Amino acid sequence: MSIATQAWRGQAFEQLRLLLYAVQFLTRVPVPAWVGHTPDMLERSVRYYPLVGGLVGLGGGIVYLLASLVFAPLVAAVLSVLATVLLTGAFHEDGLADTWDGVGGGLDRERVLEIMRDSRIGTYGGAALVFTLLLRVSALAMFSPLTGLLALISAHALGRLMVVGVTRVSRYVRAEGLAKPVADGVDRQGAMVALVTGVLLALVSGPAGLAALVAALIAAALMLRLLHRKLGGYTGDGLGAIEQTSEVAALLTLAALLA
Repeated sequence: MSIATQAWRGQAFEQLRLLLYAVQFLTRVPVPAWVGHTPDMLERSVRYYPLVGGLVGLGGGIVYLLASLVFAPLVAAVLSVLATVLLTGAFHEDGLADTWDGVGGGLDRERVLEIMRDSRIGTYGGAALVFTLLLRVSALAMFSPLTGLLALISAHALGRLMVVGVTRVSRYVRAEGLAKPVADGVDRQGAMVALVTGVLLALVSGPAGLAALVAALIAAALMLRLLHRKLGGYTGDGLGAIEQTSEVAALLTLAALLA
């Protein structure tokens, strides 16, 4: 085996480890022990967030497709959204709830951050969860089973793509936290990998995927503007809120154009 071949295989294996590390971080799916851990893996795995999002969407889409064989679209949509929540351990939903509790109930920056640290869900966070879940279910129920599967892949990938984008254009406001390595580690190459992957997965829904991309960008920009006004940047919970807001905006756009 040539040195070049060995180097290529080593690089391919390292990228597989980073992909599985992203799966481990963003979902509850178990990964092999050989994936391991080094201090910089969380940083470098960010490039695969849109791909992991697409895989989560694929899982939810398969549930929607199979459930549609037995149940009415609304029931199938509920089961599909439930499947994605279980796959991710409500990772982003938790961030959404904490963020809206903070920005809704905090009068100054310190109070907003204090509320966001509290794991209990308040009125604003509960309302945000209810409305986003209702929008996701009702939008998905509009699709035919196969189109819904493709739409879920696109919407989930775009939601995670917006997370990557925000870490490139904004700043993390806490001195420490779960998202700090993510904020510190998105280099230009990783951002380009995420962008290409996210756009390609958006296009599995056809040209409407580009409109969904625009909708996700607008939603992410509005959410980020709110976070900047309240905090001067973003937190890990804020990234969860940006993902959820962008995902819902993309799914609603696809429903309007394809359903």
